Amino acid sequence: MAKSKTTHPEGGVEKFLVLPIIVLILAQMGTSGDNGALGLANQQLVDVLGATTPDIQLANMVYSLMAGAFMVAGGLVGTIIGWRTNFRLGAALCAAGELVMALSPNMTIFIWGGRILVGFGASFMIPSVLGLIPFIYHGKNRVLAFGCIGAASGLSAFLPLFLGIVMQFGGFRITFGALAVYFALVLLLSFKLPAIEKPAEKLKFDGLGTGIAATGLFLFLVGLSRISAWGLIEPFAECPFTIFGISPALPMAVLGLILLVILVPVEKRVEQKNGIALLPQSFLKTPQVRAGLVASAITFFFMGVQAILLSPYLQLVAGWSPVLMGVMALAVGIPTFIFSLGIPKFMPNANPRRVIQVGYIVMASAFIPMAFSLHGSEVNGLMWVGLAVAGAGAGIVSAQANNIVALAVNERDASQSGGIQTTMRNVGQAIGVAAIGAVLLFGITANIDNAMADSPVITPEVRTAVAERNISLMGDEQFEQTIADIPMTDEQRTELVQLNSDARIESTITSYVVSGVLILLGLFTTRWITIFKKEEDGKEETIVAETADEMPFEPVVDREM
Repeated sequence: MAKSKTTHPEGGVEKFLVLPIIVLILAQMGTSGDNGALGLANQQLVDVLGATTPDIQLANMVYSLMAGAFMVAGGLVGTIIGWRTNFRLGAALCAAGELVMALSPNMTIFIWGGRILVGFGASFMIPSVLGLIPFIYHGKNRVLAFGCIGAASGLSAFLPLFLGIVMQFGGFRITFGALAVYFALVLLLSFKLPAIEKPAEKLKFDGLGTGIAATGLFLFLVGLSRISAWGLIEPFAECPFTIFGISPALPMAVLGLILLVILVPVEKRVEQKNGIALLPQSFLKTPQVRAGLVASAITFFFMGVQAILLSPYLQLVAGWSPVLMGVMALAVGIPTFIFSLGIPKFMPNANPRRVIQVGYIVMASAFIPMAFSLHGSEVNGLMWVGLAVAGAGAGIVSAQANNIVALAVNERDASQSGGIQTTMRNVGQAIGVAAIGAVLLFGITANIDNAMADSPVITPEVRTAVAERNISLMGDEQFEQTIADIPMTDEQRTELVQLNSDARIESTITSYVVSGVLILLGLFTTRWITIFKKEEDGKEETIVAETADEMPFEPVVDREM
């Protein structure tokens, strides 16, 4: 096994290296900042490039689709070509993608040029962030380093505040141009990372597994993400094609899932033959790894909810400015930073299972004040409470999510796990966008249709005409513009605006409830977290669950390669 040149002497205490973790934090912040900038740019993309709500949803999804499809491959490539080279390749692609978005003449180039490049670049860079840590840091330092990476999501909240100011005064082109320069600086700083010896053995790239995984993940996530735009069974007007007369969204998702199931036995044979695979068996056979992957997905599931529900609602309905949206990001990010870094720093021997359980409960409870904050087209101070509580929950989970995966497998698999961990982040974010987006959009349509049917003011002709329009999450003014050409009386128009407002609030609250329930489902996986370590006087001690009855599997600890 390759060792970092910074490995501490046997039995000694390793000095925590500050510069490498700063570089890795900046990389993590960059991708988080990119997603934050996209959320801030919603209104400008509508005004300048003519973006529609489905366009904005797709722009959010394409990054997750690319990253979700190729992150696992990025983890394998890093194992083969070296983590520093992999990191630099990703940073260069991210810089190029930001530049394309800054110069985009339309949403087609913005989405299929810029967003794809950034997503592809992140597929190499972010697995390298997690892949470098097991080689550079050990023991308590590793726990702290992983905590720092979790805290980077909180620190990235400062970027939207800065980017929001740039967005408001310079526009989205200057903003994405600034991000291009940011990633170029990360690329330059990467030359300060410690050298990592490459593996002595010649490792073979798993092309078959990569092809199946990328295709399966892409189909699954595209199908899932387009349900709200194409329809679940009955195709919507925006549906580009049909399969046997039905929307292609569900068949694509099912086909992708089938390919991912086929991937499991294929990877088992590849690992037996080559000694390395895209999806090592240790990831599948170790329940604690699965629990860690679920934790990563749930943390970023909230970010998907933020992208498809919170940010559009606050901008398009409540009329929040880019600067105020930047402050919103801080309300989430500061608690995330405090808990992600504070728990490993001040509670290094905390039981990871308990930490993650508390994190899930805190995250889910955040939607309660959010729901009570909604009033017509405004939100009250309870929204800020909900945002802060959500950030605290995300930080608590992030403090241990990466580390519990690294503890459960050997060093090479721990390093390679960065790919699948970051894949699960993007899968979680994509599910958040897709599932909550579908609940929101279908809910608005169903609620307003039912309300029109019950209203004595709305005639069947007006109801039919409104039902034919694409009513999505929008403010009162935009809704009035959407129905402006439908013949009706002023009384009917006023009634429809009120009905849409009520439907919007009801659907948003339903989306909050669904989000909370999905997060709480993660509690069922925490019983798998049974292995953790503490360090006393420079010596590590492996700790197992409190009682043998709590262990649903035979733990795998410090297995030899």
